[in-house]
Amino acid sequence: MTPAQLQTKLTELLALPQETEWAEFKHNNTNPQMIGANLSALSNAATLEGQPFGYIVWGVEDGTRNIIGTTFQPRRQKVGNEDLEPWLNKLLSPKVNFRILEFEAGGLPMVMFEIQAANTAPVAFSGDHWVRVGSHKKPLSEHPERERKLWLQLSGPIQDWSAQICVGATLNDLDPTAITFARQEYKKKHPTLAAEADGWDDMTFLNKAKVCINGQITRTAIILLGRAEATHHLAPCLPQISWILQDEHGLEQDYYHFEPPFLSAVDGLFARVRNLTIRHLPDGTLFPIEVTQYDPWVLRETLHNCIAHQDYTPGGRIHVVEQPGSLLFTNRGRFIPGSVEVVITRDAPQEVHTNPFLTRAMVHLNMIDTIGSGIKRMFTKQRQRNFPMPDYDLGEAERVKVRVVGQVIDDKYTRMLMARTDLDLLDVIALDKVQKRVPLSEDEFQSLKSKNLIEGRRPNLSISADVAKATDTMVDYLKKRGVDKEYCQRMVMELLQKQGQANRQDIDKLLLAKLSDALDDKQKRNFIKNLLQEMRRNQEMDVEGKGPAAVWKLSKPSEKDGG
Repeated sequence: MTPAQLQTKLTELLALPQETEWAEFKHNNTNPQMIGANLSALSNAATLEGQPFGYIVWGVEDGTRNIIGTTFQPRRQKVGNEDLEPWLNKLLSPKVNFRILEFEAGGLPMVMFEIQAANTAPVAFSGDHWVRVGSHKKPLSEHPERERKLWLQLSGPIQDWSAQICVGATLNDLDPTAITFARQEYKKKHPTLAAEADGWDDMTFLNKAKVCINGQITRTAIILLGRAEATHHLAPCLPQISWILQDEHGLEQDYYHFEPPFLSAVDGLFARVRNLTIRHLPDGTLFPIEVTQYDPWVLRETLHNCIAHQDYTPGGRIHVVEQPGSLLFTNRGRFIPGSVEVVITRDAPQEVHTNPFLTRAMVHLNMIDTIGSGIKRMFTKQRQRNFPMPDYDLGEAERVKVRVVGQVIDDKYTRMLMARTDLDLLDVIALDKVQKRVPLSEDEFQSLKSKNLIEGRRPNLSISADVAKATDTMVDYLKKRGVDKEYCQRMVMELLQKQGQANRQDIDKLLLAKLSDALDDKQKRNFIKNLLQEMRRNQEMDVEGKGPAAVWKLSKPSEKDGG
């Protein structure tokens, strides 16, 4: 700006109402963290107010708006050993332009920062998003309606990265096998169009499926259906999904990088995941059934959400980290709804998406079941399997982490879910927080306490220890004890028939692994001890010796029959 333009702009800003949210006035407050947070707040506020820029002006008295000058010299200020301007630029995300303007007004030194309005996503400083509310700077997360409005204004077709045309790309850049698979999935999603779809050529189909636009290849088409060698059309973005296998110490054991087409890469990734069969206790009996660690639908929905909501512009990968007992999914971007509870309680579909065009295409290709319902269904499926809830970590401003647990953490939680089918999903999520030692909100605490589902004092809460009373599990044990005993007896008899004899160690090895985890080790061993004594009293078997050296054998027919 010329000196005259700066004077005009200053006059315009000074004439604004006190509560204007895209302009801030200072005297000599030059704290770097404060400046960075204000840049975030003013950039976001400018977008909300339909302004191209936000402004901070130094040299104005707060309240009176009198020009008093400033001693602030931004181009000489350092943060550590770094100049202020590049330090601020480094911590703003996504990157937005700002200018430092130094001039005089009435012979007094003045400083003006002009920052571009947010244009692709809410602007954060050092990972935190800010917004102006009246004349005050506030965390954006504390004002969900402003955050929702901001995303709505940022998510128009011009800002939708996934809808942009890849200039020069043709059908030859797409994988024919992936297109054939896409047709199959499209017909599953739209059965009434199946016969008609068989007559469409490839480009007509891709247009109908909202993957291409008017015969032009989009970034969405490359991500979902593109050949691996066609990803140069997305440069400098890096569309990859990395599977990483770690041991219990977090050390990497194996890895593999998957490139487009993501529509079919998902199957390849999950073929590498060790979806082991584990013993589980669905009905409170002494004999669990076997189930897989992970529900395939839950895994697919989680990964598809990562693909749909990944912020591809910084070039980061989607990660699936396989650790003992869990899978950790991470993608760059922001969890737009703000919290899982909002998703669970909201009846309407989500209004804003990171990549609207990509998300709609994934719906048409049967990758996402229904917009807005997938996350809730994930929680419901885990609840039906009596497994821990998906664990959303939203602590990082520009990254979403979701952990899917494939093992029982707390037997009391599992048994509570089995019997208390009346619990609503929010109570189940709250109980899951208790077993994971995650603090409860006041509403969650009061709800669980009123239903006698938890005990103890905050923060040391636990699921009610009186599980037998809370779940009637012991009634199930008593009802089925006879059946379980007969089953154990048959197993012992078969062992003796095959081996001729067995010591207690052999019998423990046979039975201990079969008994329910609802019993501790001492209870299991007492159960076996009582079982063997009863079989001896019934003259089904004899014991020779005492203590660890004792050997069990089948009773001779003459002895058993009294002959």
